[in-house]
Amino acid sequence: MVVQAGEGRLVTSAAARILVATAVPAERDAVARAFPEPGREVRRPGVSLHRVGETCDLLAAGVGPALAAASVSAALTAAALEGAPYRLVVSAGIAGGFLPGAPVGSLVLADEIIAADLGAEGPDGFLPVTELGFGTVTHRPPPTLVRDAAAATGARAGAVLTVSTVTGTATRAAALRERHPRALAEAMEGFGVAEAAAAHGTAVLELRAVSNPVGPRDRAAWRVGDALTALTTGFGKLAPVLESWNPHDR
Repeated sequence: MVVQAGEGRLVTSAAARILVATAVPAERDAVARAFPEPGREVRRPGVSLHRVGETCDLLAAGVGPALAAASVSAALTAAALEGAPYRLVVSAGIAGGFLPGAPVGSLVLADEIIAADLGAEGPDGFLPVTELGFGTVTHRPPPTLVRDAAAATGARAGAVLTVSTVTGTATRAAALRERHPRALAEAMEGFGVAEAAAAHGTAVLELRAVSNPVGPRDRAAWRVGDALTALTTGFGKLAPVLESWNPHDR
């Protein structure tokens, strides 16, 4: 399990196996700061993990859904072959937020993880891949886990969109909101992480800290440092939730 150790910092114990997947090392390091111990590197085929305690591994899985899925799948496979499978995968990092629901500096938890641009453009607009007769475009984390995690962290719960191309115009932002009116945030890895987790029968959660509004790109207005700090604080507050959550309670 995972237990609280004051100031929102995490201590792990032997009952839990959790994989936390971020896109880049800066996000991984922000999550690592929620733990009191420094951790150590653990290499597995195809991936390098940052292990905190004996039961929580942090992985900078790469940018975009494809690389994230490949990296997470490699880590899940290695753990299963060792006889110590993960019980939960957490996709974590910074994201763009849809205003007004997810302002800069806020936290978002996905109750739906949606592949927002997986499909085809046609005369009548965008068609998700499911309407073409293939696959899936939505994964739903365990509702009890989302509910309890949102209560503990103060995060807003809603849909988090996964895109391969980050939104940079007001027109595209409006189109995404029209197709996904419950969307709170946009990132690039959650759906890939969820696909890998689903293939292994492992539960998934997605936590995002908002660094910028979704829409026209204004790098000067981004607050990446503030979002990383919010990610550290938010992940620390997940401790009692991860301790008490029953993986059979989906």
